[in-house]
Amino acid sequence: MSAFAQISPGSLSDARLVAAYAIFFGSYVVFALGKFPGMKIDRPGAAIIGAVLMVGFRIVPPREALHFIDFGTLVLLFSMMLIVGNLRLCGFFDWFTNLVLRRLHPRHLLPTVVFLSGVLSAFFVNDIICLVMVPFVLSATRRMGATPTPYLLAVATASNIGSVATITGNPQNMLIGSYSGIHYRDFLAHLGPVALAGLALDWAILHWLTGPQLAGDRVPPQPAAEESFPLRRLLKPGLVVTLVVAGFFAGAPPAIAAAVGAALLLITRTTEPRKVYDQVDWGLLVFFIGLFLIVGGAERAGLTAQLLALAGHWNLQHAVVFTAVTALLSNLVSNVPAVMLLKSLVSGFARPHTAWLLLALASTLAGNLTITGSIANIIVVESARPQVRIGFREYFRVGLPVTVATLVLGALWLEWLG
Repeated sequence: MSAFAQISPGSLSDARLVAAYAIFFGSYVVFALGKFPGMKIDRPGAAIIGAVLMVGFRIVPPREALHFIDFGTLVLLFSMMLIVGNLRLCGFFDWFTNLVLRRLHPRHLLPTVVFLSGVLSAFFVNDIICLVMVPFVLSATRRMGATPTPYLLAVATASNIGSVATITGNPQNMLIGSYSGIHYRDFLAHLGPVALAGLALDWAILHWLTGPQLAGDRVPPQPAAEESFPLRRLLKPGLVVTLVVAGFFAGAPPAIAAAVGAALLLITRTTEPRKVYDQVDWGLLVFFIGLFLIVGGAERAGLTAQLLALAGHWNLQHAVVFTAVTALLSNLVSNVPAVMLLKSLVSGFARPHTAWLLLALASTLAGNLTITGSIANIIVVESARPQVRIGFREYFRVGLPVTVATLVLGALWLEWLG
């Protein structure tokens, strides 16, 4: 991709340069607002429209368009969706939920939700884990007679924090893993401790701010009914997932390891393929494709060079400044567009390895600031809406201290590692 991104903007006419900048900034305005004012155009729609305009105005030559798309990221994201979709359809998460609920004491519900959401999000895409954990929380709090709001906030914040640990934790980490070439084990060794310490901080802050609403010893648990479950249904998916994760640690390219696992799970006599495909977030994949072409067109128009000059002016190579800018941008336009915009700067930094990790850390943890800071937060709020309503201020009261505490912790850790 870089060979095409470095083409001189002088090869484009003034009209095309103006069009490139208009398309880029127009698209990012929609990314920031969530939809085009007065119209039914969401972020994926804006990404596709922007991509088509980049190609239509010949800012991105049609024959070269594919070179701007990072297929490794798309394959990894698509494959992980298929793997987790198979786990959902075979009943793994339902079985695990019942297993936990039968043995869980009300006093232990909050740390269980925090660390379960975080650990699962580290190895699977956090957005998908939120879809699984919301029904778990609603069921558990209903049985224990507890207020669900603190535990739903725990799912949202912990899924973001836990996902920072690995390349497969969230979409922006997948992008960073592909562009940086950082090994899966290396990524986990640097950011895994941040995720674990961040989850402990999340638990402490939630307990401090929502203590009176939590289930306690005074609330006797209502035992879940024993349900027979054919564990043989979990044998194949469990084995495949184990092999995929082992492949990640063994050094196999994450996209290849995940793709092989997804392909193995599609070889089945029991699961209807259409049901598996329904588990895929096609809108997110479309969003990625469009975003690759929009940013590629902007790079071709010389925007990258201007950003590099701006980086030198604002000293973005300083860890504190870069963390703050990344966090702010991630909340303005969402974390994936923010990473796509900032990726061109990182390779020019004096310590690119640390900068890539800092970009992953800041863009992910910043998502906890507001409800709209990450897709995971929105999924939690919308999935619970029929039974529980979580307002902006109610979320922000928890999101602000969690975000500040984890960002400071993570930045100090990476700075100490050097």
